[in-house]
Amino acid sequence: MKESLQSRLSMNHGPDIPVLGLGTFLSKEGDETRKAVLWALEAGYRLIDTAAVYKNEKSVGKAIRESGIPREEIFVTTKLWNDDIRKGEAREALHKSLERLGLDYVDLYLVHWPVPNKYVSIWKSMEELLEEGQVKAIGVSNYHVHHLQDLLKEAHITPALNQVECHPYLQHNDLRAFCAEHQIVFESWGPLMQGAFLDVPEIAELAEKYNRTPAQITLRWARQKNILPIPKSVKKDRIISNADIFSFEIEPEDMKRLDALDRGKHMGPDPEGFDF
Repeated sequence: MKESLQSRLSMNHGPDIPVLGLGTFLSKEGDETRKAVLWALEAGYRLIDTAAVYKNEKSVGKAIRESGIPREEIFVTTKLWNDDIRKGEAREALHKSLERLGLDYVDLYLVHWPVPNKYVSIWKSMEELLEEGQVKAIGVSNYHVHHLQDLLKEAHITPALNQVECHPYLQHNDLRAFCAEHQIVFESWGPLMQGAFLDVPEIAELAEKYNRTPAQITLRWARQKNILPIPKSVKKDRIISNADIFSFEIEPEDMKRLDALDRGKHMGPDPEGFDF
């Protein structure tokens, strides 16, 4: 069946998740985030991604309420920050996020980074939160294969989703295969390479060939790889344009051109060496 912005993916537990969402990393608390989320919801997005450390959960929640869309139709993700992971305060952190969001629950709660010596032990707290019902699904972010292998040795519940930096320059073939094997949805933050997609000749050439924007080519590539992208924007026209990726398909030979761009290049922090 052909995908649309309303299509959803099944997770190994919890609700189905939309195939494309709005990211809010670096979106400022206040009108900037509130308007971006409202524009996204008006355009048909139903997945909104935030995090405690983004400091914009209040604005995300305000926009959700202002939208008039029933809460159960909107999929909200937020994340447990590293300081709270180190302190083992998942429950306290979740309650603060819910208070800021003004919501009774979140659809997906993620461990934000694989904090050394904590990235496995914190999972028990996440499982407890799931059982208590204030989160509908639990997952991880920035976990590589070895992090997931360690976690799965101890986990009673497999993460529903793994959110990592992924784009044509950083394709994570082994990690995507591992997630697929374990029915873990693979979600991409930074799918537009923090703007670097504009400097990739192959993307520009394909945008001209398909009469699409370079961003649409990059995001369409992701969906055809079964990657769930959450591009961030605070501009109304780009939010709308980024969602218009379901009315065309990139041909196999052109997908191969994009696949050949992989160089293992991070635009953001590397989970193997972050220091925050």
